[in-house]
Amino acid sequence: MDLFEQSAQNSTSTPLAERMRPRNLDEVVGQQHLLGEGKLLRRLIETDQLSSVIFWGPPGTGKTSLGQVIAGRTESRFVFFSAVLGSIKEVREIVAEAKQQRAYHGRKTLLFVDEIHRFNKAQQDAFLPSVEKGDVTLIGATTENPSFEVNSALLSRSRVFVLESLAAEDLKILLQRALADPRGLLEQKLEIDEDAAEFLSEQADGDARILLGAIEVAASATQDGRINLQIAQEALQKKALRYDKGADEHYNVISAFIKSLRGSDPDGALYWLARMLEAGEAPLFIVRRMVIFASEDIGNADPRALQIALAVQQAVHFIGLPEARINLAQGVTYLATAPKSNASYLGINQAQAEVRKSGALPVPKYIRNAPTKLMKEQGYGKGYKYAHDFNGGVADQQHLPEQLAGTKFYRPTERGYEKLIGERMAYLEGLKKEQQDK
Repeated sequence: MDLFEQSAQNSTSTPLAERMRPRNLDEVVGQQHLLGEGKLLRRLIETDQLSSVIFWGPPGTGKTSLGQVIAGRTESRFVFFSAVLGSIKEVREIVAEAKQQRAYHGRKTLLFVDEIHRFNKAQQDAFLPSVEKGDVTLIGATTENPSFEVNSALLSRSRVFVLESLAAEDLKILLQRALADPRGLLEQKLEIDEDAAEFLSEQADGDARILLGAIEVAASATQDGRINLQIAQEALQKKALRYDKGADEHYNVISAFIKSLRGSDPDGALYWLARMLEAGEAPLFIVRRMVIFASEDIGNADPRALQIALAVQQAVHFIGLPEARINLAQGVTYLATAPKSNASYLGINQAQAEVRKSGALPVPKYIRNAPTKLMKEQGYGKGYKYAHDFNGGVADQQHLPEQLAGTKFYRPTERGYEKLIGERMAYLEGLKKEQQDK
């Protein structure tokens, strides 16, 4: 009998994650940027002034639980509706019942629409009349960006609150609460080793549902009432890699990843990418470093590198793990094998160093804008050479402050497309010299 078969035999009829839902605001873990003392969402809930809202955030961050807490606090009927399984006909039936409850019993209805982005925009229109009339208070929950997935008319009538993935510290609180709460596993009198608790909290990907499901499996698997690291690993189906997101190994691995890319080693880069993914690193953290790398270490040697990195960022956001690992791998291998140049990076560093040293030097008058008569009288724009009037579309004109005339910040390399840029710059200098000679 494997671990999961054993868990199924010992489980109660209601999953632990459902039993451990918070009953009030104080039991909600995480989301302090929304629910901390004095924060807007908490004030709206406590004063019963909450109108229709959209909760946008990753799975397992407490969107449904928060909706239930709000209903309890405001003494509203809580109606759960799934946009995946439900139909517009059911929405109309819910709204009709809500009208009766309001008219005859003075009771509000909180309609919680899970995965509201699964409704197309025409279907979302069905909510508009009841939202505008106040027949229901709508809470739409989505894991997708509501700017793209929610009808603009509905979005304009709703306030969007962004829920964040739960931190490891938050998940550890949930873990200990599940072991000590009568609704949870108190009767089993379980103990958990510190390394097992750390592992589950770190590796649950900020998802309370994953954490509580793993604890439930682990509780069923233990023979002596003690959850050790091995049981925790089996329950979560992950191995503990030496990779603490807040410690040295985190920085060691990302450093090895970047240096592999810089060293044009796709195999090394893929290995360190795999290490981060297996350890539960946030994919957006990885792709953020890839976007920076594309400009810092490749730059104009291959201008497509930045486009590729940004396309990977979009794919990661749109698809998510585990499939997005393929997009990450494509981006990593492209960046690793692209020609390298840090000329743009060095250029902006030198330009900023010059600004810090020389301060705000005056803009030459001939390249200042002159929208008023007074400015023209002051000589603004006088002598400006309009580039399109000259051979090759380039004018022999200095655009730096007078004190920095002739200074060079950008020096393209001989690698990749940047070699062509260097040739283009030399050609432009030749045109300027011709103008000087004339």
